[in-house]
Amino acid sequence: MLCLSYLTKTWGRCPRSLIGGIKSMKNKELLNTVNALLAGDKGLLAMDESTSTINKRFEEVGIPQTVEYHRAYRELIVTTPGLGKCISGAILYDETIYQATKAGVLFVDKLKQTGIIPGIKVDEGTTGLAGFPGEKITVGLDGLSQRLAKYYQLGARFAKWRAVIAINAVMPSRGCIEANMHALARYAAMCQKAGIVPIVEPEVLMDGSHSIKKCFDVTQKVHHVLFDQLFAQNVNLHAVILKPNMILPGLSCPRQADIATVAEATVTCLLQSVPAAVPGVAFLSGGQSPELATAHLNAMHVKYKGKLPWALTFSFARAIQQPAMELWKGNDENVKVAQEMLYHRASLDNAARRGQYTPDMEKKFD
Repeated sequence: MLCLSYLTKTWGRCPRSLIGGIKSMKNKELLNTVNALLAGDKGLLAMDESTSTINKRFEEVGIPQTVEYHRAYRELIVTTPGLGKCISGAILYDETIYQATKAGVLFVDKLKQTGIIPGIKVDEGTTGLAGFPGEKITVGLDGLSQRLAKYYQLGARFAKWRAVIAINAVMPSRGCIEANMHALARYAAMCQKAGIVPIVEPEVLMDGSHSIKKCFDVTQKVHHVLFDQLFAQNVNLHAVILKPNMILPGLSCPRQADIATVAEATVTCLLQSVPAAVPGVAFLSGGQSPELATAHLNAMHVKYKGKLPWALTFSFARAIQQPAMELWKGNDENVKVAQEMLYHRASLDNAARRGQYTPDMEKKFD
């Protein structure tokens, strides 16, 4: 069998039929990965906090901010008994993908052993967008193809890139939306070329006093530009997962919305802006409490399950991890109870995917 690296070096001399066969194999692998990530009632766990973010969260609960404590916390996550029953994929950070358990098992291998597909965050954060005061652009495209090839060899089969869109009286500008969605589309094209499924995350932030209608309008516009850019970059929509915000009023908006209103607004926005070719939507929690994020997802499934063109699932970070982190506090003697809480929260999100979550389930851990 010919080595792919050899074929890459001699690409210009490959017969058209062979090139087509290689593309077909990559597409098949991408679709297999997508299907596995969206299977059943499982969801994704975002454990891809940057060093600065995890240090901030550790500081809030009194955990030392060191590389070893980062490693120990992530070992707690990947060794949680039964986690593979709830989680289909875990998004790692560059630091984490090289780390191992105390027994010397790489986290990537540990995840695979439990049936969880390893993924990787590949953006390099945000910086100010020139010409647009107060707005951000996500960076990390330079050298991305080489990094993706490395991550693929390490076992990652999907990736994530987050764009940040803020709302206020004058934002977001069209320039900010277009710049960020173009970067997301280029990232997605590079991922698919590398055999990695791209998760595209255009997050409209909850910060601010804007109304739920403003969030709806901005999110819809962002999605329209995103999918226009994905089409322009020849991205296969059948091998993409969208990771959007739910449609919510700003955190400081005086008029908050009930669970049913958020669920209806979110699904309506998606129906008006997300092509049916996209296989799945994996929501971010975006600063919601664990209970609210789960309840909103559940309400969508209660009302719309079986009526939508794409799967609706979760890709939560704090909404799954935070209660466990608060129980752990960096102490070895708390690992077991923290793992039990982590599994509990993930299982509640599974129930929400089935439309079977109730607030009473929260009490089962007390």
